[in-house]
Amino acid sequence: MKIAIATAVYYPMTNGVATFSHNLAVGLARRGHDVMVLCPSQNGKNHTEVVDGVRTVFLKSIELPVYPDQINPVPPKKKLFGKELPRMYYKNGIHVSATPGNEIKRALSRFRPDVIHCQASDPVGLAAVRFAHRHNIPLVTTEHNLPDVITDPLKLPKVVKKPVDAVLAAYFVGRQKKSDYVTMPTQLAIEDLIFKRKKNFKVPVEAVSNGVDLSSFKPGKAPAAIYEKYHIPKGCPTALYVGRVDPEKQIGVVLKAFKKVLAKLPEAILVVVGDGVDRANLEKQAEKLVITDSVYFLGRVMPPDLYELYKVGDLFVTASEIETQGIVLIEAAATGLPLVAVDKGAVREVCQDGKNGELCVPKDVDGIAAGILKILRKPDVREAYSKKSLEIAKTHDIDRTLERFEEIYQEVLEKSIE
Repeated sequence: MKIAIATAVYYPMTNGVATFSHNLAVGLARRGHDVMVLCPSQNGKNHTEVVDGVRTVFLKSIELPVYPDQINPVPPKKKLFGKELPRMYYKNGIHVSATPGNEIKRALSRFRPDVIHCQASDPVGLAAVRFAHRHNIPLVTTEHNLPDVITDPLKLPKVVKKPVDAVLAAYFVGRQKKSDYVTMPTQLAIEDLIFKRKKNFKVPVEAVSNGVDLSSFKPGKAPAAIYEKYHIPKGCPTALYVGRVDPEKQIGVVLKAFKKVLAKLPEAILVVVGDGVDRANLEKQAEKLVITDSVYFLGRVMPPDLYELYKVGDLFVTASEIETQGIVLIEAAATGLPLVAVDKGAVREVCQDGKNGELCVPKDVDGIAAGILKILRKPDVREAYSKKSLEIAKTHDIDRTLERFEEIYQEVLEKSIE
């Protein structure tokens, strides 16, 4: 098949949508399909490259310096008279395509896709949807967002947040109604967004996991070279976080919980892998909590080192409340790590309480600390959770995801011909 994938964010950006879009495109190409990706350029200019076997159309874009691009390291805040200034500008800001309609029309007219798979509600996604409708091309939509993903980081008052969430939900569902098939990463996400608003929703909808490449994430011990390269002490009970280091990921809650862990297990360490706008703030928070010597901020790390760093952990911990699935949770489970997470969004489908981890109340510092301590202190629990994590991860193999999307594409193609 000839498959076009439209997305607002793409590799090498480090977030769930970018990772999924890249894994999907590369996986489909390796399975013999002709794949085109439409995404904003990282240098502002329109150009086309073959990246990892995928024809990638980088659309004209503008840089928004209000948010980092998730590719380059986030520099420390500037100081004035010894005090940090509020961050108003990022040298390497995120790139967005504001008016990509004509570029997308030209690219898709030349490519002539059999099916279009849309990953975003931004101008790139909307332009791809318009093209699909005008040319009667089957359209598959994957919704990665819930209203909370957008509004929670803004910390809006409840009186404002509730109507804004309602408007966003109506917009997401309204966009999905224009598709031939809709997927979301988990059934819980579907129930939260669509089933509550299913009136007149006649489009087939299905939970299809984002999936991970299980051949890359395997249990085992990290090589000594990894400990040396990243200056991590060996032999310490280790909690691990991997992902964006942004306020909405609630890493500050993990730091507070880890302070309580150290009171009972002083030899433990916390390793934070990733970069983002909150890193400087979290490093300062660690200083105030007097846990700096036990917390290691490694910054952004890419494969293959990333695969080995997962093996450094004895468990994976996150306090994020905005996950529609959480690819890093699947990656951690595929490495055989027990999980400590919070019961918000769709996390419980990967972190199953009492089976492969501890599922806590959001922002419950004491509960998160207790979950970490339980796993680090009890080898039998850690071993049982590890085995279950590996079982759960197998259900999220990227090959299953690719096979299901192939079936969905074929199904909408056949219906369009009838």
